[in-house]
Amino acid sequence: MCVPRLASAALGVVCLFTIGCGSQRQSPSIAFTRVPPAGQGSPDILHAIEGRVTGARRGQRIVLFARSGVWWVQPVAERPFTDIEADSKWKNNTHPGSAYAALLVDPEYQPPLTLNALPAEGGPVKAVVTVEGMPLPQSAPKKLHFSGYDWIIRETPGTPGGTRNLYDAANARVDEKGFLHLRIAGTAERWTSAEISLPRSLGYGTYRFVISDISQLHPTVVLSISTWDDSGPYQEMDIEISRWGEAGGKNAQYVVQPYYVPANVVRFLAPGGPLATSFDWQPGRVTFRTVRGRTPGENSKPVSTHVFTSGVPSPGNETVRVNLYVFDSRGVRLDRGAEVVLEKFEYLP
Repeated sequence: MCVPRLASAALGVVCLFTIGCGSQRQSPSIAFTRVPPAGQGSPDILHAIEGRVTGARRGQRIVLFARSGVWWVQPVAERPFTDIEADSKWKNNTHPGSAYAALLVDPEYQPPLTLNALPAEGGPVKAVVTVEGMPLPQSAPKKLHFSGYDWIIRETPGTPGGTRNLYDAANARVDEKGFLHLRIAGTAERWTSAEISLPRSLGYGTYRFVISDISQLHPTVVLSISTWDDSGPYQEMDIEISRWGEAGGKNAQYVVQPYYVPANVVRFLAPGGPLATSFDWQPGRVTFRTVRGRTPGENSKPVSTHVFTSGVPSPGNETVRVNLYVFDSRGVRLDRGAEVVLEKFEYLP
């Protein structure tokens, strides 16, 4: 059947209009279909993570991040992209974190190793979605009572100082005097460390610790006393006693994170024998002080004092943590166990 030219032209306009309307895409979106459990960052643990994309274009890919202090690209820096399959699904592995993120990106996007904050949608980033890690069913944590407070004993692996450490609850105990003993035990093939933490924030105030002796610590052993909030980057302050694998030199430091800012680290030499070390945390200011002996009185001989007024965090979800762990030094290897005794903890609001 013949169609008049005028009718044919009108039909063509209608067809073009219909095609144009159908080609309008909705904004792309991402959904998780498999969420890993929440956990502390660990280079040795991987979880499956999966999802689906709506509205992705050819060449676009997924970039995954896990939050552990900062956002870390997943699964590794050398393979930061996750392909989208023909059915719009994607899947990969990720190291544990407290939360997970997926970005839909154009081919030219170059993911960084870490991010303090996720990028907003725009430019090569077409969609962003985050999800909290799934809580794992857990038995009640083991606790100990020290200096009037109940402390949680760590039993899960961790990466303090960038070094993989295993933790054993048997490495933390309180003796008949009420002194806290933390130890590193095991063998060179499998050391286990010790950490305790308070279950809640104490906020601004003065935090004091009495340490019996640190003169016999191996150069690769670290005693870290800190306030740490893992809900955001750089919410941490530390008193750290270690030579970080060096045979000589200064063996202690005060830190307001991030440590790689030179003004945020003050190193000093801590002597053997009893030490009283403390930090007074106030809005926009923290004063660290270490003295010889067990009391911070006026007659105590000062070892080191420093005041930070830049980068000092505000209270939030931070907790006090005392951690005795092994630092992985290529030059020096730990060849024996270690023990540190803390005689007292005191908090003054």
